[in-house]
Amino acid sequence: MRDNISTVKNNHAIGIGLVIADSFFFSLMTLFVRLSGDLPTMQKCFFRNAIAAVVAVITLLRTDEKFHIKKGSMPGLLMRSICGGLGMICNFYAIDRIGLADANILNKMSPFFAIIASIFVLKEIPKKADWIAVIIAFAGSIFIIKPSFNVVSLYSLAGLLGGLGAGIAYTYVRKLGQHGERGPVIVAFFSIFTCCLCLPFMIADFHPMTWQQWLFLILAGFAAAGGQFTVTAAYKFAPAKNISVFDYSQVIFASIWGVAFFGEIPDMYSIIGYVIVIGCAVFRWLYLMKTED
Repeated sequence: MRDNISTVKNNHAIGIGLVIADSFFFSLMTLFVRLSGDLPTMQKCFFRNAIAAVVAVITLLRTDEKFHIKKGSMPGLLMRSICGGLGMICNFYAIDRIGLADANILNKMSPFFAIIASIFVLKEIPKKADWIAVIIAFAGSIFIIKPSFNVVSLYSLAGLLGGLGAGIAYTYVRKLGQHGERGPVIVAFFSIFTCCLCLPFMIADFHPMTWQQWLFLILAGFAAAGGQFTVTAAYKFAPAKNISVFDYSQVIFASIWGVAFFGEIPDMYSIIGYVIVIGCAVFRWLYLMKTED
């Protein structure tokens, strides 16, 4: 019994470490995407995923099973890729148009969307505390979006939709992990699928790039690959409900990049929103830890 408890705690610790690492990598990705300048969203998404796909394919080639996909994984891989791909497009669109910290925190609404998605995907029934956290977190997001009849609110709404796509996608990552599907397979399938999704749009509206833009998009791709591998591994070690709160460290990293590189200081409403959303995530995590003990 003690060995089982010790194993669970060790898995949670590993999961937490991987989630924080994933947050750092993804915050770097958003920084490099912004630094790549005035390029179409689809073009940025394509190159970001092309690099990640190459890394994933090389990783698979070095395994014994190569590109083998487990029986029954295909529906989950498709849903993870469709939702994750559309979510990424919305997120990249927002990154170029609102503050870096705002774009990141709206994308980090994904755990709350994952709570809802888990009902349908994993047949997990949320607790009362989960529902309270979801409602308050969405109220907090309103402070960040600042609903009004202007284009900035639409950009922020796109960021929130990015969080929706990511939340559903991560739920399918968890389901695939439970099914025993390998992390590199999930990353490779998603990256190649998203490249195919973006390719026609990129060809139709391709913008020539400077060497600096090439460099930043390549770096964004490598950072994204690091983030994808770590987040995929993290949710295999522990349920998202137990470790996803640490994903909010991405907002801290993004805030540092925003101030250091772009001089972005979040306004008071955004800060209130950050406190509410992150506070809800922390409260929910503490509650879950207490009730499971």
